[in-house]
Formats: sequence, structure tokens, C-alpha cells
Amino acid sequence: MKNLYIPIIAFIGMSYTISAQQFALASKRYTSEIDSESKIFFKKISSTLPGENEPAAKKSKNEIKGDKFYFIYSYNEAIEAYSSEDQLTTDGQRKLAISYYKMHKDTSSETAYLKLFTMKDGNNSEDYFNYSMVLKSVKKYEEAGKWMDKFVEQTPQDLRAIDYKANKASLPLLLENNAKYKINNLNINSDAQDFGTSYYKNKIVFASSRTTKSMPKTSYRNGKPYLNIYVADVDGDQLKDPENFNKSFNGNMNEGPASFNKEGTFMAYSKNNYTLTKKELIVNIEIYFSTYDKEKDKWSEPESFVLNNKDYSVGQPSLSEDGKTMYFTCNKPGGFGGADLYKVTRDDAGTWGNSTNLGNTINTEGNEVFPFYQEEKGILFFASNGHFGLGGLDIFSSTIKGSVFGKATNLGAPLNSSSDDFSILMDSSLTKGYFSSNRVGGSSDDDIYSVKFILNKKINGHAKDKNEKYLASTFITLLNDKDYVIDTVTTKSDGAFSFNVESDKDFKLTGEKEKYDDGSNAFSTYGSELIVKSDVTLLLTPKKEEIVQAKKEDIVPVKKEKTVAEKIKVNEDLGKIVGFKPIYFDFHEYKIRASAETELNKIVNVLNEYPSMSLQLNAHTDCRSSNAYNQRLSNRRAKSSADYLKSRIKNPERIHAKGYGETKLINACSCDMVDAGNCTEEDHQANRRTEFIIIKK
Repeated sequence: MKNLYIPIIAFIGMSYTISAQQFALASKRYTSEIDSESKIFFKKISSTLPGENEPAAKKSKNEIKGDKFYFIYSYNEAIEAYSSEDQLTTDGQRKLAISYYKMHKDTSSETAYLKLFTMKDGNNSEDYFNYSMVLKSVKKYEEAGKWMDKFVEQTPQDLRAIDYKANKASLPLLLENNAKYKINNLNINSDAQDFGTSYYKNKIVFASSRTTKSMPKTSYRNGKPYLNIYVADVDGDQLKDPENFNKSFNGNMNEGPASFNKEGTFMAYSKNNYTLTKKELIVNIEIYFSTYDKEKDKWSEPESFVLNNKDYSVGQPSLSEDGKTMYFTCNKPGGFGGADLYKVTRDDAGTWGNSTNLGNTINTEGNEVFPFYQEEKGILFFASNGHFGLGGLDIFSSTIKGSVFGKATNLGAPLNSSSDDFSILMDSSLTKGYFSSNRVGGSSDDDIYSVKFILNKKINGHAKDKNEKYLASTFITLLNDKDYVIDTVTTKSDGAFSFNVESDKDFKLTGEKEKYDDGSNAFSTYGSELIVKSDVTLLLTPKKEEIVQAKKEDIVPVKKEKTVAEKIKVNEDLGKIVGFKPIYFDFHEYKIRASAETELNKIVNVLNEYPSMSLQLNAHTDCRSSNAYNQRLSNRRAKSSADYLKSRIKNPERIHAKGYGETKLINACSCDMVDAGNCTEEDHQANRRTEFIIIKK
């Protein structure tokens, strides 16, 4: 299914606009259609349609014929016409390559693109991006990366390019089928399109082009019957007994997918706009609402969404449990490009407000589609071909942080594949759900799959040096909070590693590599992220012969904080004497901050000036989380502070460290207190500290 989101081409009188770039960016599935009553009008004016970038005079009759079919999304017929011509123009060759891709003829598309790149002006950046997508569809990932590098070189500020650069090293981890998900093709699937599930009470609703009619109306785009909304019973891991959800909703073109509030009394669904005139050739998708009347036992007449517009598509709604918030897909002007995801809310009177674009952590110049917001965990699931993935549409997740969504995370194989994977639906515990895919091995076209999460979380990371260079052959160890070894792995050339881990736990990673100092990092799986990222940094240990005596003139004097021996007293806070602050830590972290190193270096100077001085390091946490967890966290903070000092002073046995958890707060921000909710982040920050007490002068 390469035709989800077709761009708008609206005819008003005899004027028209066509964009090859839009065609190239056109994503998958069905959202626009050719109005069957407009076909006669199309035939009347189609002879006037020139090539997009070249005048019709340069094109052969076969190519012009191919352009006509391409224009109305009839890609098979376009391929036949273009293939009848020995020499196409650059524009025609590009459209032939795209047409092959739309019809899943990926090998032929690959060949067509290679020919395009030999032609004059056959090498724009969008061609590089599209060709890389073709290569991914046939699992030529290394070659696809080379063409994406060309795309990045020409368009470095493109969000797709930025995302590719940031995530391309994670490809081996995304491809690794580590049994994190158990997927199952459902018996309910037919040889038609079946996709786009949603919860409806204790049932599942989905969109399908299946039909019992002997002579159904068919889409001019793909020759298949139009979509309708179906409902099925849940039977364990399967769905059964599908039937038409409401025949009164069925029109002459596409209806579905749909979404419902938790009670199943309010629904939003996609459908084609039937109100255009015959001269407005392209029929876009709109959202409609219906409310269930319990007394009449029927659904109300569908009501049009206020943001519907004949000039662009608005579809794929996803309603919140109370039905007052809706996420949807739209390709209206003013977005980031292609199809973007938006959010809109309605008031108690039922009036929808202004829509909000979800921003560039979610949206790209590609297509972001099929949103689903899991309210209990605060996670947005969606499909995208703009973020870095395995091919076609991939499924991503993003956790809400305050009022904005965080970085999009690719959920990897086997949930994602080199084909289109989209429209995921998850239960409240994030343990099972459904998604759609046109991957190899299905019944036909789009199929519905069930999915179970076997383990709750996954840790992805890289071994690297201080210059962010990835390190191969690094031995990575995963330990629990009691320092018991859980698993180990040796990194390959890309420095990547991955482990399956439990939720709501603390873990530690260590890295070992010859000629490098050992590295370590701590992380936790608290929170709602399904995939946690944590790297291990190792420092290069110089060889003895590389250590040379510095010349006197090269030595830069270090300014020391002067202390007065007679002022130092046992059991005093060293900071009060020397004039520095306690060091502070980030929430749930025990890693030494860069800013804390300045204060610690002052202590190093004092300890080296007074070689008999001993210190007690007292580490603390704020009140958030359990007492047991905070005690363990403060122990780690004490140890990391002590380790820093011990590695830089003589007689390191002078350093003693102890964690106090949340028992010694310096303000009223105890979580046991009624007014603790009034504490700011700055108040909590004051408690996340290590203090330094002199125990020997």
C-alpha cells in the first residue's frame, strides 16, 4: 500500500496545479480519491495536461498518456504507458520509478531510479530520499544509507536528514529480532485491505475493502472496492465474526478508519468529501462525528468536523477516552511538509477549538500518520516515513513531557519491517494490542496483526570514547541495583549494544576495552518510555611511552584556593571554610555534573595541600520515590563523589562516604507533608547534594 496520503490537486474551472515533489512525497493508503463522476471531465481536459517540469512538446504520446494515468493515481496503467516508450524525459522517468514503488514493484523501481540518475537533472535531493526508501523496501540498508548521505549533504536542515544523522547508528539494534514483541497474523484478514483498528466497548472496529457485492464500485486508484467500517468480536488473540458496523454510514467512496470514546457513545471517522462539484477532480478525506442515541438505539446523522476543507485532507482521528480531545492527520498548508499530526480539543458545549501541530519532535517533511494516544502512560504512537526507520512506514512512540512530546523512538523489529507498518493500538497496560502491515507473508495487501510485549522495556546504547567515536570490541556488562551481573555482550563495529530489561528497576552498565579505562553508566526503567537509551563512555589510557615530561615553559600554573590551616576545625563543613558549595545532582542521577567538577577540583587542591586531612562525604536525595530507592541512590552519589576525589589525591583512604537517602532534607519539601506539592524543582534540587565534612585535620 504505497498510496495512503495523496496530495491535493483541485480543479477550478480549467486551472490546476501539479507538484511532482508532492507526488514523490505521497505516502500510503487511501485518503484522496478520483471522483468517478469527474472522470468524464478529466477526459475532456486531460489532453491539455503538460509534463510538470517539461513542456508537452518534448514528450512522446506514450509518455503523455502515462502522465494522465499517473495524475489520477492509476499507477499500473501509467507503468504500461511509460514502459511502451524507449526514451522518457526526466520527468517521465521519475514518475515511472515512483509508479513502480507505489505498486510494490520495488526491484523495477530500483532499476528505474538508477536510469533516472544517469539523465540530465535526474538527481535532486528528493530523488535521493525516495530511492533510499526503495532500497530499504528490498532490505538493501547499507546502500540506502549511502543515498541518504547524499540527501543529507544537499539538505542538511531537513528534519528527515537531521533525524537520520542522529539515529542511523541504531540500525542494527532496530533490525535485531530479540523477541521483545510477539506478533500474530489474524484469521479475520481477507484478500482485501484490512487495517486501522480501534476499541469499541469490548469489540474491535476496523476499516476494510471486503464486500459481498458481485459488482462493487471500485477505486480508480487501485481497482479495489471502497472502504467501509466493520466491527468484530474479540476471541482471545483473534478477532471473529466481522460485520458492517452501520450500513447507513456507507457511501459511494471510502469510510473509515474510526475512533470512539471509552463508553462507545461518540465516534469520529474518516470519509471522502462528496460535496465537491464535478470540476473539482480530487475528492479529499474529511472527519465526521456521530453520537449514539440510547433511547432510539441508533447513531445520529454524521456531523462534519469544523476543520474540514475541500482543499486538503483531514483524517485518521483518534479520540481520547472522554471524547474531548482528538489527534488527527492533516496535510494543510503551514505544517512541516507532507502529512502532519495535530491535536484539537472541544469544550463542554461540544465546540472544537483551534488545532495544534504536534511540533518537530513528531512531524517531519515526510508523512506522520495514524496517531493513537495511550492516556494511562502518556504515550503517543504513530507511523512515519520521515523519521529514520526500516522501510516504508514504521511505528514510533513518543512520551509526553509537560505539554509537549519528547523524541520519537522507533519500536524496531519485528513490529517494524521493510514494508508499511502502521496504525498501532495498545491496551492500558501496554502489554498487548493490534497494528496493521502489508509485510510479506500476510493474506494480501494490508493485514491486521495482534502484538504482545514480551518484556516491558529495552535498553539501547553505544560504547564510545570522549570524542563520541563508537568503540568496537567493547565488553558491556548489565548489572542490577545489587551489582549482580544480568547479561553481557561484546559490541561490533558500530559500538552498539542492547538488552531486554524489566520495568521500574535500577541498572548499571559497565564497559571494558583494552587500552581504555573502564567506563560505567547508571539508568533506571521508571517512567513510560518503552526503549531507554544509555551509552557507556570509556577514556583512552595513554601508553607509557606516550607520556612525556612537559617543558617548564609549557606548564600553565593552576590557581589554588588558599586555605589557612589554623582555621580548619574537625567536624566542620569544608565548604564554609574554603568557600565553595555542595555539589548537586540531577533527578534520579548519580553521575557527576560538569559544573560539580569545578567544586570537586577545589577540594582536590585543599586535600593535596593538606595531605593528612580526611573527609566524610555525606550524600542526600530529595523526597521523591521510595525510602529504599532513595537510600540506594544516595549511596551511589556518595560513591561517585568519593571516587572522583580518590582518583586525584594522594592517600585516597582519607576519603569516607555515606548516603543518607531523604532523611536529612534542608527544607520543608518532605513528601510526607501535606504542602509538599507546593515545592518547586529548585526546592527539590537543594536536597540532591553531597556535603564534605572534615573528620581529621
